[in-house]
Amino acid sequence: MPTTVLRAAQVVRGVLTLKDFLDEAEVARVEEVLVRCAREADFQVNEREYGRGRVPDDVECKRVVGHDSKGREILRAMELGTLKHEVAFACVARELGEDFTDHLTREPRYRREPVTGAYSLTQTLSGSLRPDIVLHLVHDADRIQFLYDFFFPCTSGSKSNPLGAENKNLLEKLGKYRLLAEESRRALVTPQLGISR
Repeated sequence: MPTTVLRAAQVVRGVLTLKDFLDEAEVARVEEVLVRCAREADFQVNEREYGRGRVPDDVECKRVVGHDSKGREILRAMELGTLKHEVAFACVARELGEDFTDHLTREPRYRREPVTGAYSLTQTLSGSLRPDIVLHLVHDADRIQFLYDFFFPCTSGSKSNPLGAENKNLLEKLGKYRLLAEESRRALVTPQLGISR
């Protein structure tokens, strides 16, 4: 092959490599949409469930609304969080789905490979890690660029400090994500604070 053809191929391959991950502006756009979707979901569900301009108080947030298959209590805050996640996911799909389909995955599951020790995509539910939104190498969700979890605080304490001690389970969950991405590449998305790292 002529040298000029080889050099041209190397240049093209280099350009493609640069676009394998999203650039800063694209990541900023994604994060802006994630925050907007979190706020939209919080507003819509609160309006639907409680009426115009109303939000649940701490007593309502802590009200037991049922039990899961293992007999653990399901609080109203958890139920509202589930409803708000669905609205936020629909918003993300509507706002980003077409432009970022090769780089964005909703709720992928990752599990540690016993042989290599590396985490990779899995269909296994037990013991897997499942962030809400993952930005990744084009067509390769195993190569994570950033990961995000939506969180919809319900009580006044959790709204003012989403990363506080009141949200112990959330902090444990975010801590486990260190196995998937370094701290600067993991974020919590809340309607109140936007992106928190």
